[in-house]
Amino acid sequence: MEIIHSSKEIQNRMIAARAEGKRIGFVPTMGALHTGHIALAEKVRPDCDILVLSIFVNPLQFGPSEDLDKYPRTLESDAEKAQAAGVDIIFAPSPREMYPQGFETTVSCGSITTRLEGAARPGHFDGVTTVVLKLFNIVQPHVSVFGQKDAQQVLVIRRMVEDLSIPVELDILPTVRESDGLAMSSRNAYLTSEERLQGPIIQRGLLDAQEAWNRGERNAEQLRKIVLNCYAQSSLMTTEYVSVADYSCVELSGEISSEVLLSVVCRTAVSQTRLIDNSIMKLLD
Repeated sequence: MEIIHSSKEIQNRMIAARAEGKRIGFVPTMGALHTGHIALAEKVRPDCDILVLSIFVNPLQFGPSEDLDKYPRTLESDAEKAQAAGVDIIFAPSPREMYPQGFETTVSCGSITTRLEGAARPGHFDGVTTVVLKLFNIVQPHVSVFGQKDAQQVLVIRRMVEDLSIPVELDILPTVRESDGLAMSSRNAYLTSEERLQGPIIQRGLLDAQEAWNRGERNAEQLRKIVLNCYAQSSLMTTEYVSVADYSCVELSGEISSEVLLSVVCRTAVSQTRLIDNSIMKLLD
């Protein structure tokens, strides 16, 4: 396995690989790899000849009061995990490599980026789409895999790929969870031991709503209340939002008549870690 820091070097390599008829798979990450990231790599590995995993803590998607400076950077251990998962190349550029002096161009996907996480973190999705498009242009993948845990991000990237006619196939992996149900995230490392013990309540609220959905509940506010009542049992979690929205556009819903995205954000009391999770609820045929 190789680690490449130069965008021009890996771009030239991947253009040559495409010319040879090789299929390129791509896993974009911000590093601090965990089992969820490894599952992404393992999912796409059988479908490609060359597997590239990027590690780049993207400053454009962090707000001024967010955790850019303390976000874990663990390239050495990440490389060991990536190699074990079958990754051929790690692309690990510096911020200056990705955003040289004078860089001004950004990518915005419109209204879908202004709701939910977009409203809570202004500018976040412009940072995501800008770096993902740039990574696609550098790595030249045939297929790229993302995790469903970041459900709105998946929708935003799908929109960008469709709107800009980007020749890449998107593969989406269901949320990977710890054995107790907490969605895997690099930020879980921030949690205190007490917060970690209460972490599974986040999924429990989603499951409570899913049970109500299965019994026929279709009122968005009632589903939100079920989740909020569950989270009220935690002494170390503050709920930032619980949203029941149309899955295709994340517009908030009242009475539900289509596939919906139930998404939640909680913030822990001590470490102030922001944890996200979601579930997709479908009407039965």
